Amino acid sequence: MGFKGCRAEFVLDFLKSTESDYLYLVGDIIDIWSMRRGLFWPQSHSNVIRTVLGKAKRGTKVVYVPGNHDEALRDYDGTSFGDVQIHNEIIHVTSDGRRLLVLHGDGFDSVIKCSKLVAAIGNLSYDWLLEINRFVNWLRHRLGLPYWSLAAYLKHKVKNAVNYISNFESAVAKEARKHRVDGLVCGHIHRAEMTTIDGVLYCNDGDWVESCTALVEHFDGSLQLLHWTDQQHVMKDEMEITADVAARNRVA
Repeated sequence: MGFKGCRAEFVLDFLKSTESDYLYLVGDIIDIWSMRRGLFWPQSHSNVIRTVLGKAKRGTKVVYVPGNHDEALRDYDGTSFGDVQIHNEIIHVTSDGRRLLVLHGDGFDSVIKCSKLVAAIGNLSYDWLLEINRFVNWLRHRLGLPYWSLAAYLKHKVKNAVNYISNFESAVAKEARKHRVDGLVCGHIHRAEMTTIDGVLYCNDGDWVESCTALVEHFDGSLQLLHWTDQQHVMKDEMEITADVAARNRVA
């Protein structure tokens, strides 16, 4: 929230369409970096925050794991703001008994750790790329096409980006082994992924800027990466089919 590239409408739709016992916010939820350059906070962003707080008030255990864009909240590790708990890292136990380390992951980013200037330049370049992405998706929307991420496409195609992602994934998987857990959940690199690395389950929940994804746990403990823009189309198709069947039944 607080960033022009945030797809708040998808976040809000996801939150209103789902219920859970636990809700983990895995960092960079409020983009303090972006807000320092200029305030951007539309009503849709307030609606997202209000919906999260509403879930917490109604009994959902909401855990905020700060990232590098909202790192100021890391000073409050272990405390609670109302019904929202703040933890720099935490272990979640799935319904089938697996222990997952939940953290943002920027501590394993060599650029963030070694050069704040390079990180800032990279962040500005990323903002510029997302501005182009907004125009591309405006045009796609006019043509009746689904949401598509130019930034995510380039990450998959550019060799240096692919190597960076691979190194990041290996580093956080190594950290998970140190904690003697079955797997980990992180964010940071904006690439949704669920795979096994050296015997460790690696889950990156993506973001709500490029991929519009969430990692969800089902009642049996199984995990799934949910691409919400795709899910919206599935739900729309199902609703249209249901309406069509109902109409045919009325005619019959």
